[in-house]
Amino acid sequence: MKAMLVKSFGGSEVFEVAEIAKPQAASGQVLVRIAATSINTVDTMIREMGPELPLSPALPALLGMDFAGTVEAIGEGVEGYAVGDEVYGCAGGLADLPGTLTEYIAADARLIAHKPKTLSMVEAAALPMVGITAYEGLKRAGIQAGQKVLVHGGAGGVGHVAIQLARHFGAHVASTVGRGEHEALIESLGASAINYRYEKVADYVAKHTDGLGFDIVFDSVGGANLPTSFEAAALNGHVATTVSFMEIDLSVAHFKGLSLHVVFMLIPMLHDFRRQDHHEILADMARIADAGELKPIIDEPTYRLEEVGQAHARLGSGKATGKIVVEI
Repeated sequence: MKAMLVKSFGGSEVFEVAEIAKPQAASGQVLVRIAATSINTVDTMIREMGPELPLSPALPALLGMDFAGTVEAIGEGVEGYAVGDEVYGCAGGLADLPGTLTEYIAADARLIAHKPKTLSMVEAAALPMVGITAYEGLKRAGIQAGQKVLVHGGAGGVGHVAIQLARHFGAHVASTVGRGEHEALIESLGASAINYRYEKVADYVAKHTDGLGFDIVFDSVGGANLPTSFEAAALNGHVATTVSFMEIDLSVAHFKGLSLHVVFMLIPMLHDFRRQDHHEILADMARIADAGELKPIIDEPTYRLEEVGQAHARLGSGKATGKIVVEI
């Protein structure tokens, strides 16, 4: 089968066309004919950093984590799926798990679910990693109806899904953006747009929370933005972050009594730890999507498998809105 392999780590030009063996569905797995996959930041990090990143696969590497496709075979012990079922998930592309930049994947059945019926393959392929990340972060922060939630980076892959999920859970949502053209997008998702280039934290906290702070701050920017999240959070509030690679002064978090949740959704894949949780989240997200309350935003254009280097370059450019998808 055709695949795009990385034979040396580096820039977006390192992908090479190759023919590799078609996998078989082992016990606990389903064989899926991949229709589409999406590009995530961690994919570009693996491509660039290689062994500097502990989760990177050995060379030659088959990257790609998200996918949507059709079940072609079912391994021993797998229940709930039939040949021809449309599924989606995040099940490879790191450590010893072969990825999705190819035509087939033998996926652990605990890492997939039936695809939302109302979403296309392209849309469904965009959802697993960012959706699970957003869902986990909001749930770990104890989201409840009526709360006030701030999403940093609402036009990004994780952020635009976090807005929709927070709205589904009954929260009042505001979201930061840095580009004026994204303000209308944020408003269309049901959140109040905040342009952080022009609005100070104290000002938007006063405007949206009467100065009390947000019950939950979901920070998909993280890093140097974390102190901003602490400043925007309410007393005894919650901050969920997807990026915490830094040393940071926790004094503000201490004196506000904040809870900090670091979300690293790859743990089940890396450590075979509570993988069934991902199936359950994917199944619930499919229900939410089919209720009309969750729809991923797809950056344009989509790419062909042979153009995956261009897709990686697009993500690295910082110009994408929503998710970048490669059709197989």
